[in-house]
Amino acid sequence: MTAGMSRARRRVRVLGTLAVAASWSVLFVGAAQPAAADTQSKQWHLGAMQAEDMWKVTTGEGIKVAVVDTGVNPSTPSLQGQVLKGVDATGAPGDETDDYEGHGTTMAELIAGTGKGGGLKGLAPGAKIIPLRIALDEFQEEHSSSIQDVADAIRAAADSDAQIISMSFGSRHTTPQDREAIKYAHSKGKLLFASVGNEGHKQNERGYPAAYPQVVGVASADRKGKVSFYSQHAGTVDVASPGSDVPSWCDNSFKSYCDGDGGTSAATAIASASAALVWSLHPDWTANQVLNVLLDTAGRDWEDGVRSKYLGHGLIRPSMNVLKGKGDPGAPDISPLTKEKTTGAAKSSEPSSSKSGSPQPAKNGEAVDKAVAVNESNSSDNGNQLGLILGVAAAVAVLGGVAYAVVRRRKAA
Repeated sequence: MTAGMSRARRRVRVLGTLAVAASWSVLFVGAAQPAAADTQSKQWHLGAMQAEDMWKVTTGEGIKVAVVDTGVNPSTPSLQGQVLKGVDATGAPGDETDDYEGHGTTMAELIAGTGKGGGLKGLAPGAKIIPLRIALDEFQEEHSSSIQDVADAIRAAADSDAQIISMSFGSRHTTPQDREAIKYAHSKGKLLFASVGNEGHKQNERGYPAAYPQVVGVASADRKGKVSFYSQHAGTVDVASPGSDVPSWCDNSFKSYCDGDGGTSAATAIASASAALVWSLHPDWTANQVLNVLLDTAGRDWEDGVRSKYLGHGLIRPSMNVLKGKGDPGAPDISPLTKEKTTGAAKSSEPSSSKSGSPQPAKNGEAVDKAVAVNESNSSDNGNQLGLILGVAAAVAVLGGVAYAVVRRRKAA
């Protein structure tokens, strides 16, 4: 592969600002509360999603989530005992436990963190994390990382014991290697989630891996159940999940958490944790059935079967199944994304020769949005469960919070 081709590969990840709405920060001024109460109180999505009630039924035990990201630090108080052996696909110094940004560790905590020592508490604290390290942002330029690290990491995740693969990153470009790795993971019965990106207010281009038909594209929603203004909506959204105003580790020193927008990265981690809760409760289900229930029970106030450009099937609500038993799992061998029959587990880690599933309508650009245009442009907040539990339709506007994206080029390996 030429240097020019490799430089064309770009990945976008939200960094966010440290500022939050005044109404948010004023709650903690002079409070002198323990770090745990401070950080976890800012995790508004746990209350909105009825986490405490769900944890009385399941915490995600028995489920493993592969986190393809910047690495995962297993030594943070919230992740001690939660991280299993993983793979470093970068070829750079260190291993999968050396998180060079703090981003992957934040995602892991949002999924399976225990909250100990003042850390973030995951939506599925009973689940376990398998870290897969890839090169993102500045790390791409500082190290001669393999151009195939994403594909290698996804294949390693597919061959692992993980049932769910969480990918909080994105690129404007696709490669045959990445495409085949996604198909391979899908053939192994994995449930794949990826962020749709954070430039919805700018270029708003299709991002990969979220754009692949076998991957669940996750948009970001705010505390009112409205789509975050930066959340991309280029035909790749399948579901929306909390992302605005979600705290994160400030950097790779792991000394403190910062306020700001977790963006579609955090939304993807929380969606992955939602799947872990449902799958833990129904261990005999396939990935197709778990996803079908999540899409079936997603919060929306438009007609079933109609896709929202900004929210896909709607706001993810695992509590509808965990607490109320709702949701039709459907056929175990039919993908709710491609509508095609899945082939089952692959026999080896060689690239799959099977054809990819037909792209779903939501991943083919402009489609089925007129029916929900009015709802999305003016969703109201009734103040009950922050709009998330009630499944209020999303608007493009967001109140408070700012995010921005940084684009980095890959160098030739």
